[in-house]
Amino acid sequence: MRAIIFATLLALAAARPDESDEVQIVRDERVYPSASGEYSLDFETSDGTIISESGDGSGPDGTVESQGTVRYIDPEGEEFVLKYVANAEGGYQPESDALPVAPEFPHPIPQFVLDQIAKAAEEDANRDDSDEYKYD
Repeated sequence: MRAIIFATLLALAAARPDESDEVQIVRDERVYPSASGEYSLDFETSDGTIISESGDGSGPDGTVESQGTVRYIDPEGEEFVLKYVANAEGGYQPESDALPVAPEFPHPIPQFVLDQIAKAAEEDANRDDSDEYKYD
């Protein structure tokens, strides 16, 4: 998963139009996975792309849990920043102002709908299930 994310972001950074065709690697510091799963990656290119990620085997059964940041300048000149955590509790959890947010519910739920929901719940609670699956 990390390799796919890294490759996608690297391809995105490489596809960015620039005055020069070459993007130089300015910094590439890596700590390869240890026996406990601990690793880190710090990567920076001359066009301003920065990728930092680290993780360790602190998850259930020694699974690797990661956190990181990705920054780059998009084609319109705006900085894109993505922070993420990937762990056993919540899976992949990205955070960025650039990610879409679902709109708020447009209106309150009408009372007659709430009444119907309550009535259905009451009927379910009072239902006699003793012969539900009997066939005559």
